[in-house]
Amino acid sequence: VSTQSTGKSRAEPSRAAANTSTTGHQEEKGRQMPPKSYSRYDQERFRAEKDTDEFKIDTLGGFASMKKPNAPGSSGPVSSGNRSSSHVQQKERQGSGRPVAQAKNPKRESKTPIVIVPASISSLINLYNVRDFLQDNRFVTAQEKEKQGYQKHSEVTISRKRDLVKMNALRGHAAPVTENQIVTVPYRIVDNPLRLDRKDWDRVVAVFVAGPGWQFKGWPGLMPDGNPVNIFTRMMAFHLKFEGLPTDKNVLKWDVTVLTVSKNKRHLDSVCALKFWEELDRFIVKNKRHLRF
Repeated sequence: VSTQSTGKSRAEPSRAAANTSTTGHQEEKGRQMPPKSYSRYDQERFRAEKDTDEFKIDTLGGFASMKKPNAPGSSGPVSSGNRSSSHVQQKERQGSGRPVAQAKNPKRESKTPIVIVPASISSLINLYNVRDFLQDNRFVTAQEKEKQGYQKHSEVTISRKRDLVKMNALRGHAAPVTENQIVTVPYRIVDNPLRLDRKDWDRVVAVFVAGPGWQFKGWPGLMPDGNPVNIFTRMMAFHLKFEGLPTDKNVLKWDVTVLTVSKNKRHLDSVCALKFWEELDRFIVKNKRHLRF
C-alpha cells in the first residue's frame, strides 16, 4: 500500500508539471501571434494552393482573366459570370413584350406653314416687324422697332385670326350656319432657311424677296447659275416696297407679287396685308392643302 501511494504521489507532480508547461506554451504562443483583424484588401495572404484549391478561386485575379463565352455550337464550359450575364439578357428579352420602337408613339408631323423673310435689317420686312405687319395689319419699320428696344429672335410665330365659315368655304368644306366662329391659325416665320430640314421645306409657303440673288444661296432647287426661278414654283414670292419708289430689277424679272405700303398713310396697311393673305390662301389651296391655314 505504501508503495502504491508513493508511486501515485510521484505521478501527480509530473502531470501537474506537464499541464503547467502546456499552459505556459499556449500563453506564449498567444502573445507571439495576435489574431489579425479582417481586411478586404488583405486577400494575398491566402494560400491559393491549400486554402482555395478546393474551390478553384484565383484571389489575385480580376475580371480581365475571365474567358469570353464559347461560340454557338461549341461544347466548351461557360464561366459562372457569363452564365449570369446571359441569364439577365434572356430575362430582359423575355420581359419586353414588344420592340422599343413600337412602345413609343410616333412623332406627329407639323402642319404649320412657314414663311421666310430677309435677314437684313435694311429690308422693309424682317423678323423685327413681321408680326406687326402680318398679324396686326400695321407696318412699322425695323429701325423703329430697334429704337423701341425690341430684341430680335431666331424665329417668331404669328397668330392669324380667321372666320371658320369663310375658311371652310375656301377649302370647299360644308360649314355649319353659325356666326362668330373665329379660329386662330399659327404661322412660323424664319429668316435663316439653311436651318430647315427636308420636311420643313415642304411646309414653306411664302418668301419675301429682298432683291439681290445672293439671298437664295444654298437653297434647294437653285439653278447652277444661281437663278431662283424654280424656287418660286414651290412657294409664293412677295416683294414689299414703299409707294413711289422703283421696283428692284431682279424682282421685275422673277415671278414675284409686289406689295406696296405708304410711308405715312398707316390706315392703308391693312389693305396691303389683306392682299398678302388672299394671294397666299389661293396658293395653299392649289398646292399645299395638307397644311393648316
